Amino acid sequence: MQHHNNKIKAALLGKIMLARFLELPLRVFDRLVIQAESSTGFNALRPWITVGQLEGARMAHEAANFLQTKASPILGEVHEAGRVLKFRYHRDSYAREYRFDEEGMNRLMAREEIPGDFAGTLHRLRLINTRNRLTHAVVQAVLASQTAYLRSGQALSLTPLTQAEISSQLQSESNLPMVADPGRISRLVRGLSIALANGKAVPLSTLFPKPRQVHCHFVDHLIKTEKTFISEGLLQGPLTDGAVAAILEREHGIQLSRRTVANIRHDLAIPDYKRRSQRTDYLAATERFSALVPLTAQALRTTVPAHSGVYEIRTSFTFRPFEEKDWPEKSVLVVPHGVVYIGSAGDLRKRLGDHLRGSSDNALLYRHVADGAARVRFRLVNENWRWVERELYRVFCETFGAPPPCNRMSP
Repeated sequence: MQHHNNKIKAALLGKIMLARFLELPLRVFDRLVIQAESSTGFNALRPWITVGQLEGARMAHEAANFLQTKASPILGEVHEAGRVLKFRYHRDSYAREYRFDEEGMNRLMAREEIPGDFAGTLHRLRLINTRNRLTHAVVQAVLASQTAYLRSGQALSLTPLTQAEISSQLQSESNLPMVADPGRISRLVRGLSIALANGKAVPLSTLFPKPRQVHCHFVDHLIKTEKTFISEGLLQGPLTDGAVAAILEREHGIQLSRRTVANIRHDLAIPDYKRRSQRTDYLAATERFSALVPLTAQALRTTVPAHSGVYEIRTSFTFRPFEEKDWPEKSVLVVPHGVVYIGSAGDLRKRLGDHLRGSSDNALLYRHVADGAARVRFRLVNENWRWVERELYRVFCETFGAPPPCNRMSP
């Protein structure tokens, strides 16, 4: 009876250790792999161990211009290989796999004078195998299930996919040597991030949205774009919850009741259509602005006074949301309203001149200005211009659902 209880305790202890191992941050995991392979126990076990990588795994450092240095906080990157999405790991340790001569290991472990660190090292190597095999299986399943999102990075492309569904899929289709239950998958993906095909890094857990989360993305997007529809004459006013439900069913095949839309809107802190119709929109907030003028040195000298006020900068160019070295040609975001920056200054002429010369410490904005297509309009404010800027910024965000792309932080 005592022996049976010990077995139960040992099995439970093993599950607890695996659960904690799956939760390790990537940098801690990488360090543990390095330590395990440099230990005396590993060197003694080396004749019975073959060090390799997971079958089908690809490494980022096999690609051109990739330098593997310290451990990356990102598991790896999605990339296009022809018309198929592939995944490349950022570190060898993330795809490490050890293959054992089990007969030789059993004979070794049966010896009476075996060093104490042999068993500990062997256990760590098996844990590394378990974690990496489960990680690889989950990544491959996600590549197949969330292809559209992995290519675009757009939340509307996400497909409902629960961890329970992935667990069921892995247990029926893969040859994993462990049970891929939802709890283990949850612990594993909780601390992992990957880079999408457009270069954006996202938590791996993002790829497991419940249906409700996907519906939230659609409701949020539709309500945030209603201002554009109104300005274009496609809508007479803000959408009711029933209208939102009807559009989602007609355009996207998503069937939601009016009450469900209202609940989602409440969760997203979005006012109802009556309150949205009463709020000041950006067009009304900028009625007293000047006419648009080119953002050029000549226009600044002749049109913009050396006076305090608020301003906006517009461009007709497509906005690219990444640093230049990360700009993928296919990943662009069109700014329909054209506004890329909102600001204020005690001297409008001087401040806009700083933007024009690239000396305002905003490299992203300067790229638009340097293209020569930027235009500016402004409003003179005698005092409290910073407060006016904050209010203008708030109204802009409420109107268009996001800040101007070149505003790196709220004023």
